[in-house]
Amino acid sequence: MTDKTIGVAVDGVSKRYAHRVKGEIYAARNVVLDVRPGEFLTLLGPSGCGKTTTLRMIAGFEIPDEGRILFGGNDVTGLPANRRNIGFVFQNYALFPHLSVFENVAYGLRVRGQAQAAIARDVGEVLALVGLGGYEQQFSGQLSGGEQQRVALARAIVIRPRVLLFDEPLSNLDAKLRVQMRQEIRDLQRRLAITTVYVTHDQEEAMAVSDRIAVMNEGSVVQEGSAEDLYHRPATEFVARFVGRVNLVPGRIAEVAGRGGRVAALGSVLGVRLLPAGVAAGDRVRLVLRPEAIAFADPGSDPAAPAATVTARTFLGEKVEYVVDCGGESLQVVGYNAGAAFVAGAAVALVVADDVVTVLPESA
Repeated sequence: MTDKTIGVAVDGVSKRYAHRVKGEIYAARNVVLDVRPGEFLTLLGPSGCGKTTTLRMIAGFEIPDEGRILFGGNDVTGLPANRRNIGFVFQNYALFPHLSVFENVAYGLRVRGQAQAAIARDVGEVLALVGLGGYEQQFSGQLSGGEQQRVALARAIVIRPRVLLFDEPLSNLDAKLRVQMRQEIRDLQRRLAITTVYVTHDQEEAMAVSDRIAVMNEGSVVQEGSAEDLYHRPATEFVARFVGRVNLVPGRIAEVAGRGGRVAALGSVLGVRLLPAGVAAGDRVRLVLRPEAIAFADPGSDPAAPAATVTARTFLGEKVEYVVDCGGESLQVVGYNAGAAFVAGAAVALVVADDVVTVLPESA
């Protein structure tokens, strides 16, 4: 769809605002991103973390106070949005209610002065691409939420943008439709190979659509990587909590052996395959234990395994969720073998493999 796939670089970008009570505040602070040509990068974080401000600076709707925005190596920091050749899908879709589906999608082409025959051809192609062939004469008030989302997407891509930007595009849809639409967006982006930056606060959505995810907090990027990297190897407690469900368990380094060692935690000593650089015996740490990384065994089957008691059990079809008490720590555990269910009050031993534990220094 695009003439040339380009990368996007965000080079040390900051944006400040004057607040009546708080004084000068940073909406984005020294943000650095390198979006590769054709890549789908998601900015993920809680409300107020700076992700939408960063997206608007990439779009040209906001001008950074420091830093640069580059498209394909060219500095576009001072260019207005209408000269950056971007497609932007807004949270509320921003459709024109008085225009038909055809005219909504054709709007950007008319602004560019494209001939009527070419407009008809391009709009027809893109509506077919998003599954709205035959909807040309409908109006937005006659469409479902998912159909309106498709019109907004068609309008964004019909102009053959160099960069495609999404600002929380699925937040107005119900849960089932969100799952369907996120897959459609991902499939379309792969087909068109458009460099894409996507903003969401929904961790599952981010993991489902992205090549890479940049987690933001308080205006800065705190970690970026694939969904697997962020989930299994979080660099901070914030990332561990924000990306997926997690148990954060206090511990103390008992032994360092090469890159791994042993950590005293949960009333036992757990083997760990990889410790943070620079830690020493006696240092306080936090263990990141995902609920599905903990397994149950019969009590006494392994004298070294932490002993626990099941305090709650919830059957959810393909999985069972447990809450267990282990040495005063309340832990979440997920089991996917419903046949091996443990009832509330049951005594169990916890099995934690040494390669599923992430260890964070207490300062993280």
